Amino acid sequence: MAETIYYDVVKKLDRIEIRQYPAVIFAVVENQDEDSSFGLLFRYITGENKTKSRIAMSAPVITSEKIKMTAPVITRKNYMAFAVPSTYTEETVPIPTNPEVKIEVQPKKHMATLRFNRRTTTARVEKYKKELLTTLNNHGFQIKGEPILMRYNSPFTPGFLRRNEVAIEILEKE
Repeated sequence: MAETIYYDVVKKLDRIEIRQYPAVIFAVVENQDEDSSFGLLFRYITGENKTKSRIAMSAPVITSEKIKMTAPVITRKNYMAFAVPSTYTEETVPIPTNPEVKIEVQPKKHMATLRFNRRTTTARVEKYKKELLTTLNNHGFQIKGEPILMRYNSPFTPGFLRRNEVAIEILEKE
């Protein structure tokens, strides 16, 4: 069983959870298609790093949300990230040998999340993203950044058993 990023549920709003996440170390690939990103990250955790260490897979796999084309066009990097297991620190995390894979530390933050199952089609993700953003707006939350997609299961998991979430960082209410 893959380690899941730890979080505390701070509050519930309808079907949305407000979570406090700790600082997390990620292996990140930017500006690649999804298959290439996954392949680069998979090679990193299976030994393509300076210590040739195998790193346990963790969940969720995080990707930037694909936003439909609108005007004006705002350029944003596409990325995929694997959380490094919590047993590693900034000092002990294996350094990637491929320059396309970067190690980043995400500081602790509050995230609003909305969980759903089945496959992550564009229409399904858009539906849940809209519900998330509408609920946050209705409750007076300020968002920070863009929505992300978090997928918890392997591609071989049947759709009805899949756990997915759309999430966005929120600013703490005073």
